[in-house]
Amino acid sequence: MLAFRNISIHARLLSAAVILITLTTLILGWLGIFMISNFVTKRFHQRIDFMTQYLALNCELGLLIGEKHLLQGLVENMLNEDDVTAVAILDQNENTLAEGSRILPGPFEQINKSVFSSTSQETLTWVGETEKNKASEIIGEVKITYSVQGISELINTMKNQVFVSTLALIFVSCLIFYFISRSLVAPIVSLADTARKVSMGNRDVRAAPGTTPEIIRLSQAFNNMLDSLAQGRKTLVRTYEKLTRQEALVEVGKFSMMIAHEVKNPLGIIKSSLELIKSEFNIPDDDLLLSYAEEEIIRLNHLIESFLMFSRPGKPQFEKVNLNQLMEQIVMGFDIQSSTTEVKLDCRIPESKFEAQADFDLLARGIGNIITNACEANNNKGLVIISVVEHYKMDKTEHKWELFIQDQGPGINQDKKAKIFEPFFTTKSTGTGLGLAFADQAIKAHGGNISIDSPKNGGCCFCVTLFSNIREPEVLKVYDTDINS
Repeated sequence: MLAFRNISIHARLLSAAVILITLTTLILGWLGIFMISNFVTKRFHQRIDFMTQYLALNCELGLLIGEKHLLQGLVENMLNEDDVTAVAILDQNENTLAEGSRILPGPFEQINKSVFSSTSQETLTWVGETEKNKASEIIGEVKITYSVQGISELINTMKNQVFVSTLALIFVSCLIFYFISRSLVAPIVSLADTARKVSMGNRDVRAAPGTTPEIIRLSQAFNNMLDSLAQGRKTLVRTYEKLTRQEALVEVGKFSMMIAHEVKNPLGIIKSSLELIKSEFNIPDDDLLLSYAEEEIIRLNHLIESFLMFSRPGKPQFEKVNLNQLMEQIVMGFDIQSSTTEVKLDCRIPESKFEAQADFDLLARGIGNIITNACEANNNKGLVIISVVEHYKMDKTEHKWELFIQDQGPGINQDKKAKIFEPFFTTKSTGTGLGLAFADQAIKAHGGNISIDSPKNGGCCFCVTLFSNIREPEVLKVYDTDINS
């Protein structure tokens, strides 16, 4: 039973077809040979019977007058017929009046016919049959011996031909069915191979459409199932990522509270103590060791504030804010800081108003983190391009404001783009991994979104998209024909 289960569907179909075709063809061949043999044999014996009856009719005159020469001529003529090996004509006393024979291969059979006088009013009705009255008079008898080898050889030849034809028909039928079954089974084999690939982890593969309506429906159902599984898996992954993010936020909150109580206050004491030491011992401000200590205290304090800010961002306080003016103030603050660095900000901010409901401080800190990340990607040198694009439509109540921040850094790999806004993910050795996570949190709190792209000319380009239903009268003349352009 187990061995039978291991046989493929193609082999099963082919085996069943071979058995069915073979049996059917052999039965039909046997029936054909049987009917043809009977028909040929019957016709053969009817022919001999007819010749015997014909000889009996022609012998009447010779028997009546006792003309042996005439009878011998009839015998010689009869011996010229195929399969006749011996002929004898006897009178009513069974005396042989004429006979003849020739050598033919056996086996042999013999047929006898009585010769009647014409006064008996017998008539020939059909081959081998006569109608005669009750007062018929027998005047002699004819005997014909004939060979049945010829008819036997003919029947055997016919059997061989039918057998060969049957084998050829079986072979051709099986060959045709092989290709037909292969075309029918191939989509099922392909579907099974697709299922095997999916089970091995290749979830992008899909089943071929097939060539028959049933296979097409099966392939469509299978592909729909794979699409549903893929969609469900994506949903599950997103849900898992959200849970992971929430768990990370919870841990950050716990950690930040611990830092606030256990680290921030001692850092303040350490910083105050260093200032007292410098004043009491008249230590210059450029002392190398104390400068390192103060820088590390400032870095730790900044790290603590980042933790606290990300874990407890607070509820946004929305008010009407001019986003273009907000960007100008952010850039102005970076221009003041850039006096100690070599980075340059190339700003392209419209002079028009684009007002939206926003939390000025929260949004400024989020966008500021993106600009800081761009400057650090440039190693605090080179050029950072900042541009704003406004989109308006007459038939829309919601208008779009897009901010593009492009650096000249090394860029980011495709596999890291999905993680760039996750907490604690950073590509820098001294980063906390919270700057862009806080920016993403702040932008989403305003109903917007943030994305990252890698331009062909290198670097990274962050795109911040915000929406507003507020528009000043002086900018109504500016329209965007396509909000997605």
